[in-house]
Amino acid sequence: MLWQAGGAAVAAAAGAMAWAVHGRSSTVFGPSVYRGVRNRRAIALTFDDGPSESTLQLLDVLEQAQAPATFFFCGANVRRLPAVAREVARRGHELGNHSDSHDWFCLRSASFIRDEVVRAQGAITDATGVTPVLLRAPYGVRWFGLGEVQRQLGLTGVMWTEIGLDWKLPAEGIYRRLARAAQNGAIFCLHDGRETRPNPDIRPTLEAVRRLLSELRARGFHFETVSQILCPTT
Repeated sequence: MLWQAGGAAVAAAAGAMAWAVHGRSSTVFGPSVYRGVRNRRAIALTFDDGPSESTLQLLDVLEQAQAPATFFFCGANVRRLPAVAREVARRGHELGNHSDSHDWFCLRSASFIRDEVVRAQGAITDATGVTPVLLRAPYGVRWFGLGEVQRQLGLTGVMWTEIGLDWKLPAEGIYRRLARAAQNGAIFCLHDGRETRPNPDIRPTLEAVRRLLSELRARGFHFETVSQILCPTT
């Protein structure tokens, strides 16, 4: 029947749009990656929503394991805690752009998206002296206009192979979720902040990361930044 065919077409179009907006392999709205090369036993740990008051604890955990990571900063958090942002860079971790206010890009104007990305880029560069070349959209949601600002600023979009759901799971759940997903070239998404809220409780993340670093080292993995894991050789 015609109405059934029409309904199926609408559902298919909605599904295609949902994948374009949030699909990890989608490049519809701009250049984007979700995993690195598979020819070596490496994993990239990434942390969103920082810097926060808890970031320094995470840096100590990573330093003990000699594990470089990539931190996707919110501009508002960088302006609030510039010294923490500088410390992340000083310890050799990679910095990425995670927008200014961590607001949704979906259904927003191109000018809104541009302002969010440009303001964060400026805040990160001003505070740390590092100009990011990577971008992770808030919630992993891309939209019209994002690709143009990526091209203008030289930013590659980064999704993830697996996300830890560490804002809602206990440490055991976070650890098991990521340990199961470990594979050559995997990019894992975790959080050292909670959007732009001050003083976030990231204790489950810290515990899970400690266990994960030990477990994955024992399984023969090493850790790289996103830029490193995208390269055929390091």
